[in-house]
Amino acid sequence: MMNKRVAILGAGESGVGAALLAQQNKYDVFVSDYGSIKPNYKTELTSAGIAFEEQGHTLSKILNADVVVKSPGIADTTTIIKEVNAINLNCISEIEFAYQYVKDDATIIGITGSNGKTTTTSLIYSILKNDGVDVAIGGNIGKSFARQVANKPSSFYVLEISSFQLDGIQNFKPNIAILLNITPDHLDRYDYKFENYILSKFKIIKNQTEADSFIYCADDEVIAQHLNSVNVVSEKYPFSIKSNIEQGAYLNENEMLIKTKKNQFNMSIYELGLQGKHNVHNSMAAGIAGSILNIRKDSIRDSMHDFTNLEHRLEKVIKVAGVQYINDSKATNVNSTWYALETMEEPVIWIVGGIDKGNDYTVLEDLVARKVKYIVCLGEDVIKIHKAFGKHVDMMVNTNTMQEAVGTAHQLAKKGEVVLLSPTCASFDLFENYEDRGLQFKESVRNL
Repeated sequence: MMNKRVAILGAGESGVGAALLAQQNKYDVFVSDYGSIKPNYKTELTSAGIAFEEQGHTLSKILNADVVVKSPGIADTTTIIKEVNAINLNCISEIEFAYQYVKDDATIIGITGSNGKTTTTSLIYSILKNDGVDVAIGGNIGKSFARQVANKPSSFYVLEISSFQLDGIQNFKPNIAILLNITPDHLDRYDYKFENYILSKFKIIKNQTEADSFIYCADDEVIAQHLNSVNVVSEKYPFSIKSNIEQGAYLNENEMLIKTKKNQFNMSIYELGLQGKHNVHNSMAAGIAGSILNIRKDSIRDSMHDFTNLEHRLEKVIKVAGVQYINDSKATNVNSTWYALETMEEPVIWIVGGIDKGNDYTVLEDLVARKVKYIVCLGEDVIKIHKAFGKHVDMMVNTNTMQEAVGTAHQLAKKGEVVLLSPTCASFDLFENYEDRGLQFKESVRNL
């Protein structure tokens, strides 16, 4: 009997992880990337003896597969996916593929939302790790879920999950699902219909049962509006900074209270390592997850106290001539930048721009008018930025490289002010990804 054949589209972290897991499970594996494959991934595939191609797709080698695993970056509107769908070939995401090979007794914590995913995922991982739990972190952060399952089966998986990954699930089910917030993002992938994106986010609870848990933000209007129209069978754990919650988390003055069936504990928000309203939400979600899993209260408290901002997320780089430079390159949508500006207390020189994903800048106008002195535009889509904010700031300057943007900001900034890179847009016009953009920002700042 011939081995089942899998065609994997995309040879990034997701695709290569899926390829290694598929090979481990005796599949006949073929990897196809429309672009060029990074040297490290090419080396991995070659060393493993996995067949691959780059710079194009050979249809005959893809359409003869039993299953297609699609990397999250590939839109359903691409020619190759249309060809796959035309013959009703089973096409799934890498997290769906990996889910089949997880130990039956493993616990999966899945975190999604428009903003705060990486922070909350990393915080939950820290809470479990610090308590001595056998835990792996992955998904849309670090190593792919498939690679983690292939490398070393764990008892717990903490996964950051994007809407693109959720779009390709069939049976994937987290034991604890977390939905942090929903704001317009990636609308270019959802026919510019917010409703489509909302439904995609709610897929995280699609397969949950009564034995599972659903943690969500009760303060998020979009989530609140859609809760009644979505079939939630799992145990609900809302969190709020505005109103009291019977089961979940809420604020009592400046005390964060967390209540689950197994546990109850409180912690001053001033003791949290992460400050700002959005981080209180993130900490509440992580604290509830820890409590549901019966993690010791001291471990939860210590982890939340010691946790600091991640690289590229409101990361303070250095001060130059009394000006603080902050790297918020991970802010690829309007809501992320709203959080960044909301936390600023000094006058801001704001570096913004990239590839617009259907952004509605009106929600930022008030904050920009109050907090931003100058805007330095970086990248392709600057016309909308000029239209939205031109009347709110003293000056706007267009730049084409990170070095030029940082140099311009340096000339404009005075002692006691902040230069904030919070792009609000995708990075692919000038950079490989948001990490590359953030690293170039930090290098340019250090070269001032």
